[in-house]
Amino acid sequence: MVLRDSANRANVRRPPCDWCRDRLAGATDVRAPDGAMLSAMNNAGDPRESLFVTVDNPVPRVRRLTLSRPEKRNAMHGPLRRQLLAAVAAADADPDVHVVVLRGAGKDFCAGYDLAPPPDDKYADAGGGPGRFQREVVEGWLSLSELSVPVIAQVHGNCLAGGSELVACCDLAYVAQDARIGYPAVRFGVPDLQFHPWLMGPRRAMEAVLTGDAMSGVEAVAAGYANRAFPVDRLEEETLRIAARIADLPPEIVELNKRTVHRAMQAMGMHAAVRAGTETSALASTTGAFGAFMAAAGEQVTAALDARDGRFGDGRTASRGPA
Repeated sequence: MVLRDSANRANVRRPPCDWCRDRLAGATDVRAPDGAMLSAMNNAGDPRESLFVTVDNPVPRVRRLTLSRPEKRNAMHGPLRRQLLAAVAAADADPDVHVVVLRGAGKDFCAGYDLAPPPDDKYADAGGGPGRFQREVVEGWLSLSELSVPVIAQVHGNCLAGGSELVACCDLAYVAQDARIGYPAVRFGVPDLQFHPWLMGPRRAMEAVLTGDAMSGVEAVAAGYANRAFPVDRLEEETLRIAARIADLPPEIVELNKRTVHRAMQAMGMHAAVRAGTETSALASTTGAFGAFMAAAGEQVTAALDARDGRFGDGRTASRGPA
C-alpha cells in the first residue's frame, strides 16, 4: 500500500480505488481565476451538462464540495451523484488536499434522492438488472471509506433519506442543532443503504425505520449519527475549524488512522450487511405500497410527499416556509 507522505506528497500518494479511478476517468476541471476548481463528471465527459457540485478551498488544505441544486433542495439525481463522486475522487488525488468538507446550498443539506428525475437522469452510471439503483448508490457512498482523505459532512436544514445515507458514509458529521435528519421514505419503502443499526444501535435504529420520524441535530448526536451539533450560525465556522485541525496533521498518519476505524467496521460486517440490504430494498420496490407512492410522485411530487407525511405532522407539512 502506497501512502501519502507529508515530506514528499507529490510522489507517494496512494493510488485511487477502482471506483474512484472510474470517476476520475470522466472528470472535467475548470480552474477559476482565483484558483478555485470546479469539477464535473458526466457520462462522456460532456461539458454541456449543468454543474450540480461546486468546489472551493475555504482554508489551506481543505477542499469544500457544495451540492448546488437548491431549487430542488439538493435532491440527488444521477448527474449530481456522478459529479459529487468525481469531485471527491479528484480531491483525493490532489496531494494538496488533506480534508474534504461536504455541504448543501440553500436552506437544506439534501432532501434525498430525486423521486421524479428525467428518464436519462435517474442513474449515475451504466448498469442494469434488479436493484440497479440500490447497488449504485450503496457502492458510491461506501467508496468514501476507501479514500485517503477524511470526508466531513456539514449538515443544516433537512437531511433526509438519501441525504442521510450520504452523511452516514462520511467520516465525520457536524450538524446544526435545528437540522432535521431522518428517513421518511420508510413510510413507503426500505432504505437503500441500511446504516441505522451500525451508527445508532438496534433500539434507535428500529424506531427510526418503523416510524420515519426525523431527529433534530441535537438528537442525532445523542443517537450516535453525528459527532457534534452547533447553532446554525456557527456551523460553518466550527466545521472548518475542525477540518483545519485535521488538515494540519501528517496526511499519511490521518489516512492510517481513518483506515483503522473502517477496517474494524468492515471486520464486523458493516459493508457486507449494507450490500445485502440492497436486495431487501429492491424487493420493497415491487410492493403495492411502493408502486402507488411512486405513481403519485410521478404526477406531482409535492402532493405525494404531503399525502405521505401529513397525518404524521412532519415532512413538508411541518412548516410552510418558502419552497
